[in-house]
This record gives sequence, structure tokens and C-alpha cells, in this order.
Amino acid sequence: MRFYLLLSTLISVLFLSACTSVPSGIKPVEQFELPRYLGTWYEVARLDHSFERGLTQVTATYSMQADGGVRVINRGFSVAEQSWDDAEGKAYFVESPDIGHLKVSFFGPFYGAYVVYELDKTDYQYAFITSYKRDYLWFLSRTPKVSDALKQQFVTQAKQLGFAVDEIIWVQQ
Repeated sequence: MRFYLLLSTLISVLFLSACTSVPSGIKPVEQFELPRYLGTWYEVARLDHSFERGLTQVTATYSMQADGGVRVINRGFSVAEQSWDDAEGKAYFVESPDIGHLKVSFFGPFYGAYVVYELDKTDYQYAFITSYKRDYLWFLSRTPKVSDALKQQFVTQAKQLGFAVDEIIWVQQ
């Protein structure tokens, strides 16, 4: 019985840590500066997933918490329900604060990876993000509208990294 408990615990730990890992072939940005990243970002594009399905006018707002972590507020408008939907979470660095790899949680002790793999390091005006697997992809910007050239850069890079670019949703802002 003790063996099964130990095995079950080990499998659970491995599963939970896998959810905060970086997908193979993707590298988080280095020289990441959290203070410059804080504030409100507009979601330009994403791959579809259940927790944002049907939402438009999506934003993510990041601020510091007293414990050194990051408070995350995601907000979007549900056209079907004609109401705003908010989710509050928390994020912490996985390795070090100068690497764009965080773990984020919106419910309890369960964390998922938040991997910034492309970032406008000059002005922090756009960011490309994934999670622990290629089913998750976001394009965030400080402004609700971006240039066609930047959209093309996002799609081209996402395709090269193995994301399903034909399933990208361009978010109505």
C-alpha cells in the first residue's frame, strides 16, 4: 500500500511539473524585465481553448503582489451572454526573474506554464506567449490594433515553431 501511495504521489508531482515546463524547441526570452511587462495588454490573437471561447475585447492586466508574485486579471466580453467575464490568477517565475518563464494559476494549487518566447525588448509593445504544450498560443500587444507586418511575423514564427496557425483566432477588440 505504501508503494502505491509513493508511486501515486510521484506521478502527480511529475504531471504537475510537466504543466509548467517549456515545449521542446521553444526558448523563453532572456533579459526579461518584469516591471516593464506589468500593466495592460490587449489580446490580438490566440488559439481557441475552453476558458476564452467566445470572448472578444480580451485584455490581460499584470501587477505586483506583496509576496513578489504577479497578480493576473484576464477580462473579456462574452457576446453570447452580453456580459464581461473576469478571471483572477497569480504567477511566479519558474527559474529566475530575468527569464520569461512563469507558472500561472487561476484555481488552487494547479499551475500552467506562461512562456514569453518573443518580446519587443525595445519598448515592450508586443509579446508572443505559449504554455507547456503547443495547444496554447497568444499574441499580446499594448495597443488593440497592430500592423499587418507584425501579424505576419507572429504567424510565420508560430508556423516555424509547430503551432496550428490555421486555427488562430484574431480577437475582435
